[in-house]
Amino acid sequence: MSVLVNKDSKVIVQGFTGSEGSFHAQQMIEYGTNVVGGVTPGKGGSTHLDRPVFNTVAEAVQKAGANVSIIFVPPAFAADAIMEAADAGIEVIVAITEGIPVKDMVAAKNYIKNKAVTLIGPNCPGVITPGEAKVGIMPGFVFKPGRIGIVSKSGTLTYEAADQIVKAGLGISTAIGIGGDPIIGTPTKNAVELLMEDPETDAIVMIGEIGGNYEAVAAEYIRATGNKKPVVGFIAGQTAPAGRRMGHAGAIIGGADDTAAAKMRIMRENGIHVVDSPAEIGETMVRVLQGETTNA
Repeated sequence: MSVLVNKDSKVIVQGFTGSEGSFHAQQMIEYGTNVVGGVTPGKGGSTHLDRPVFNTVAEAVQKAGANVSIIFVPPAFAADAIMEAADAGIEVIVAITEGIPVKDMVAAKNYIKNKAVTLIGPNCPGVITPGEAKVGIMPGFVFKPGRIGIVSKSGTLTYEAADQIVKAGLGISTAIGIGGDPIIGTPTKNAVELLMEDPETDAIVMIGEIGGNYEAVAAEYIRATGNKKPVVGFIAGQTAPAGRRMGHAGAIIGGADDTAAAKMRIMRENGIHVVDSPAEIGETMVRVLQGETTNA
């Protein structure tokens, strides 16, 4: 069992023949991900990276049995690509594209809300179940199999957390990079819930950043459901000034509860083991699993 993707996932790449799609598709194939083809309108019937190219996602589902899609489509067309994948019956959509207009994402999220699909992203590094499938742009060599789940708004900090966990002698069950845009498919709480329900995940690393209330909602869910698994948390942007966007489009302090300090306080109040630096994630997780630390 795994979360979202595994060795049996049949992955297609939307934007397959473009430079970004080609590069990362090759990386995913080399990792061992079951990439069954890709979609580039007008190039159907050809092959690329020794995989078939289809004109539509529906054709890829029909002919290749695709059930997971990763999107490397330019921002102006990416929301349409999300909706096309959902229409075709894709179960997990990973939207890597950065810079999708907010109004487009509002429309796309509303369009897919009643469909049996999970959208990760946009503006995210993707999802990886180490040793089984990498559906994203993360450096696969950093991630080793294990029983610690990761949920993160930040791509870079996803890799840092994984490196810390592995160096501490542990490993990763599934890492989910949810994305840093204001409108995303799977907020922190929903991603944490997937890992809480996963029998192969023993503990979770939850990485957030300034802006919005995703971390507070997730923290309240964790406590409300009985703190079933230990969670180590970190919030990026501790020195960020109010009113200035920091990197991600969603990373802007709009109110008192949007600050890193407020989020860290809320997380602690809900039983999460909060660290002040990402360099402390691995060692803190080891202590938490050994029962040697309290939430302070």
